[in-house]
Amino acid sequence: MTIESDAPSSGPEGGATMRLEIARLGSQGDGVAERPDGGAVFVPFALPGERVQAVVSGERGELATIEQASPDRVAPLCRHFTRCGGCAMQHLATVPYAAWKRQLVVEAFNQRGIAADVAPLVSVGTSTRRRAALSTRATKNGIVLGFHESRGTTVVDLAECPVLTPRLAAMLPALRGLLSSLPRFEGEARVRVLEADNGYSVAIDDALAGRKADADLVSRLAIAARAIPGLVRLAIDGDVIYQSATPTIAMGRASVTPPPDVFLQAAKAAEDALARIVVEALPKKVSRVVDLFAGVGAFTFHLAERARVLALDSDAGALEALSRAARNAQGLKPIEVRHRDLFREPFSRKELEGFDAAVIDPPRAGAKAQSEMLAKSKVPLVVAVSCNPATLARDARILIDGGYRLGRVTPVDQFVFSDHVEVVAVFKREK
Repeated sequence: MTIESDAPSSGPEGGATMRLEIARLGSQGDGVAERPDGGAVFVPFALPGERVQAVVSGERGELATIEQASPDRVAPLCRHFTRCGGCAMQHLATVPYAAWKRQLVVEAFNQRGIAADVAPLVSVGTSTRRRAALSTRATKNGIVLGFHESRGTTVVDLAECPVLTPRLAAMLPALRGLLSSLPRFEGEARVRVLEADNGYSVAIDDALAGRKADADLVSRLAIAARAIPGLVRLAIDGDVIYQSATPTIAMGRASVTPPPDVFLQAAKAAEDALARIVVEALPKKVSRVVDLFAGVGAFTFHLAERARVLALDSDAGALEALSRAARNAQGLKPIEVRHRDLFREPFSRKELEGFDAAVIDPPRAGAKAQSEMLAKSKVPLVVAVSCNPATLARDARILIDGGYRLGRVTPVDQFVFSDHVEVVAVFKREK
């Protein structure tokens, strides 16, 4: 028996205190204790091999005490850990942590009946995240700015953050001062921060309750923005109201100016690792590549060092940034940009003719319709990049059933200490 119940005691939602033997880690990083009846209890921040006391309600357990700690338990880096929902795994040592993240990918493919050759986790280290979407509230005690608490809606006011770049983390107090220049806002607003190569870009949404910023507010915010060292652009609800320079990000041989609301890979080191894996998968002789869900060109510009590239995406702002960067870049093969919603209108089998390779990097929902078109095509090589192993495995099943052979699968730890993992999978068409 793996669970022993002590005398019931009061706890969250009327739970009872129980002694649990933690058997394994779940997909979200929770310690999992097995019930004699075949069920399970999920206990956040507990590790395999530990004996713990937890307040249990249904399948959820809240860690109370650790009677026997795992040798893999380490001291967390951040004072906010266990309360802030930004991290789930600061308490696990490096080697078992990497093994757990790799296993998430293995299990996702196993569930689709695919025995994948999964490489060791590629680590980019801590303090590497160059962008973040923070939440903020205006309270009687001042501005609260941070991530939501673990499994809750309260915003944890961050005093530090070991996953952000040091300069971005050091900017938090200045951001609170900037937010204080806004009219007192009700509810919760969003703050998206980006550390570009030449400064910071900040975008604030939902703080004005749908109202447009008047001239007085724009002037006040511009003065506050100018006082923050390194802040080059400030946008409110999509409108740029202050810009001292154009924020730029190097992507291969190009320099991209991302719009305030555009998607970017969270960590520069992870983006570089993903691009390297993608390019290394190309054959020695390659002349044409299609980049599906290209965004602002994280892979496009690296691919264009080897071949002509057709880049497609539904985000017109991202494609404009890509086109502008391509016009100013030197030493690249031709890049063609095409606006297209690949969910509603996937690139067809006929359109895919003549391409030596396809690179596909869809959102978390994956790209079922586009994968079906690729499966019907004759494209020799498909390189799939995904932030969701489950939907990647689903799309991989489609490609394999269409005649592709799955090669190496490489997980990249872009979102350190979380249960998210980026993955690159290489598919070659069987001759």
